[in-house]
Amino acid sequence: MSSANPTTADQDALLRAGIDRSLRHPVMFFLTSGAAWLAVSIVLGIIASAKVHSPGFLSGCGCFTYGRVFPAHINAFIYGWGFQATFAVIIWLMARLSRKECTAAGLILTAGHVWNFGVLAGLLGILSGNGTGMPWLEFPAFTWPVLLVSYFAILIWSFIQFRVRPEGHVYISQWYLLAAMIWFPWIFITVNTLLHCIPGHPLMAAGINAWYKSALMFLYFTPVALGTAYYLAPKVTGRPVYSYTLAKLGFWSLAIIAPWAGMQKLAGAPIPYFLPYLGAAATVMLFVPAIAAAINLLRTMMASPEILSASPSLRFTSAGIGGLILLGIAAVFLNLPDSTLPMTQFSMSGYGFEILTLYGFFSFVMFGAVYFIVPRVTRREWLSRRLIKMHFLLSIYGIISVAMFALLGGLEQGIGQEDWRQPWEAAATRAYPYALGTTLAWCVILFSNVFFFFHLTLMWLRLGRRSSHPTLLAVTHSHASPHGEEGDIDNAGPGHAPAH
Repeated sequence: MSSANPTTADQDALLRAGIDRSLRHPVMFFLTSGAAWLAVSIVLGIIASAKVHSPGFLSGCGCFTYGRVFPAHINAFIYGWGFQATFAVIIWLMARLSRKECTAAGLILTAGHVWNFGVLAGLLGILSGNGTGMPWLEFPAFTWPVLLVSYFAILIWSFIQFRVRPEGHVYISQWYLLAAMIWFPWIFITVNTLLHCIPGHPLMAAGINAWYKSALMFLYFTPVALGTAYYLAPKVTGRPVYSYTLAKLGFWSLAIIAPWAGMQKLAGAPIPYFLPYLGAAATVMLFVPAIAAAINLLRTMMASPEILSASPSLRFTSAGIGGLILLGIAAVFLNLPDSTLPMTQFSMSGYGFEILTLYGFFSFVMFGAVYFIVPRVTRREWLSRRLIKMHFLLSIYGIISVAMFALLGGLEQGIGQEDWRQPWEAAATRAYPYALGTTLAWCVILFSNVFFFFHLTLMWLRLGRRSSHPTLLAVTHSHASPHGEEGDIDNAGPGHAPAH
């Protein structure tokens, strides 16, 4: 019996090493190019934010007018950083959880280059004045088939790996990842078909566009982030998921509620009266899956407080789950039909809510995944604890500042807009200090991501310290893997829930 265990452990280690080796180039390509697009997005965000309180800034350059640079900022963030981070995480996690090596790395890498070409062409189209004017869909219409084909070429292999996996548990991580992989094509094809192929009345086009933004946040980015967190929490701590009942509640409530959200942005528009209020109610009810997942994940991570304090992956992930809690609270607060919704509908608050979702929650979980995955696919240790700490602290400070300035500034702006006795300029005056604070906070976030991109690039060049065990700043703990802080055991242990 004792001689069989090491043999099984060695076989598992060889299998994991083979999976990591097969995905090294696609994963590092998506993460590094995504980090570069993130930096580009933040620079564009600084310019857009500066033009809110200083309209004359870069006024001599037509491509940097607010109407172009702001959508360029958002689209570079979503399609440049957001999607590429999800690609890297999904293909790696699905391979690990399905216990299958990737045999199509070259095709995935080629599709990744095509995706980046589509993003670049779309961004240049926006900055040259050829955007569509539809929020989060501003890329010229010719780009969406390119992105869709690239998406299928990248992720179809993860579906195949899941289909041919050995029999066993379908972990909660796989639930979320598979759902996101299926939901996005439904959302993307439906919206682009209705807006570009068979366009109808412009009013309904605005409603479809509002639904798309909400669906992309809550039916793609949110499940990918939650699936990743449900992998990392038990994996790093060596503990089973706290409650499988809560996990199922969070998944099914998200699947049922999220598709109805989004139309609250058209409150007061000449559309069926119930649609905006149905959207507002659904957005408020998103508090349920947010809190269910947050409690479950935080209880899992806090079962090993020493590892939580020592692990960069868990620090970023727990910060992202904190952002999810704030997101659930903000969803309730900003969408009360008879009080806050009229004040936040056309103000900075919507931007604050989106950034809290995409950066304060989703991106922080992705950063946690990066610090876990990269040492494994490169077989190198991260170079510097200090660079990781600077990235974490500056990101926390920056994103809290951006979200709070935008949310509170939007409320002040909305109060000014609703006061019909005051000129319209009064609303802009009320929001001025908050817009200035948002610009400064984005500068802090840009500084933090310089550390992140630099550190990640060095790891892709394999300049980190060689290690036989892909751990990170190891610390011994009785419940952790014997290899250190972030063990590589594919089943975190027995319990009432699968580990992943």
